[in-house]
Amino acid sequence: MPESCNSRHFSWLMKSCFPNPNHTSSNSFIRLPLNVPDHCSVSTTVSSLPDDLLLECLSRVPPSSLPSLSLVCLRWARLLQSSHFFDLRRRLGRLENFVFAVSATDSGLYAASLRFHDHADALWKVAFFLPNDAVSLGSFHGLLSHARLSAVGHRIFIIGRDSMVRYDTWSGTVVARSAMIFPRKKFATAVVSGKIYAAGGGPRTSEVEEYDPDSDAWRVVAHAPRRRYGCVGAAVDGVFYVIGGLKIGAPVDEPSRAAANAEAHVYASSMDLYNVEARAWLRSRAIPGGGCVVAACAAAGYVYVLASHAVELSFWRFDARRRSNSNSNKGSSVNSGFGEWCRLKSPPLPAQVRLDSTVRFSCVGVGVKVVLIQVKGCIDDLLRRSGRGLRDLREGLVLLYDSATGDWSRGADLPEVIQRTACVCVEC
Repeated sequence: MPESCNSRHFSWLMKSCFPNPNHTSSNSFIRLPLNVPDHCSVSTTVSSLPDDLLLECLSRVPPSSLPSLSLVCLRWARLLQSSHFFDLRRRLGRLENFVFAVSATDSGLYAASLRFHDHADALWKVAFFLPNDAVSLGSFHGLLSHARLSAVGHRIFIIGRDSMVRYDTWSGTVVARSAMIFPRKKFATAVVSGKIYAAGGGPRTSEVEEYDPDSDAWRVVAHAPRRRYGCVGAAVDGVFYVIGGLKIGAPVDEPSRAAANAEAHVYASSMDLYNVEARAWLRSRAIPGGGCVVAACAAAGYVYVLASHAVELSFWRFDARRRSNSNSNKGSSVNSGFGEWCRLKSPPLPAQVRLDSTVRFSCVGVGVKVVLIQVKGCIDDLLRRSGRGLRDLREGLVLLYDSATGDWSRGADLPEVIQRTACVCVEC
């Protein structure tokens, strides 16, 4: 790939960004006279444009053209991967959301993507990847067994117990990346300011790790107040949430067994809050209704939590907006509603069905919507075992919650080839 590009690439970019004034349409264009002396020649190349102007042009390109643009030259690739590019597209309202579900089989890696529109009848698109020299098929299986997915820009990091790979959704390439310092299983991850944070899932460590995609390096940044196993992660307003899970290292002697059980219940229905910028832990919060956290995610300034009880599911919203916009000249102020819980309408699943380890959900925030995906097991099997009628709730069930209306709807089920998957939202 060349370091820079020529004027032909620039001409193509301009045509894709701006309408053709010679095209016959209902729109009117004002033609401005251009007085150029006969002895002068006008030559415009991309290399002569400053980065800020080039970013303004690139940020207006349709998402379907971004993969091709990233291959033009190294300079364009660096700009398209920068945080400034995504911030600019976000301000212009050009970012689009995709939900990715990644699964491993005996033959390779599957990645299903769902592009989000205003309507819910969109279908999944499936891509297949064979193992290569850098990433073996055995690595895929090891990764996806209890992997966590984190997206930084258009790249998805598949984080396993003792290995990690990066999946580029534009180029379709999968490359190996540095593994975490401490092996973890069923841990929490989230992205804050372009860096990945991981906590929990380690029987011998309480360290919180930070991963920098630019340097491909992990480092320890904090020690968690609780050692959690089976937890999930979310991030809002610079805070890393470590949610739910079980206590690791509970005592086994009889006098302390009751206390250990009570403490385990506290772990399952609570979350720890880590302020990334201040490098400090905030006060832990607990779900008002108790229960065991099944899935959680962040969306539009809130943390959404799905909790399982003895015979029902509950769905909660936690106000995670530490700052609120203000009309005054100060710009922003402290959000008085930070930390408030609100119980929401539960997902439309059969009543009096207790979820067990055979059924697992993944929760993904997409704009103002929450996508609940059944990534393992089958609810119809639970109904069959309890002697109840089937409800056509097979593996791969997808439910959509609209925070604006407070209603649930059913989306397109996962393709049958996608099983035991991990999910994440990608903005591009």
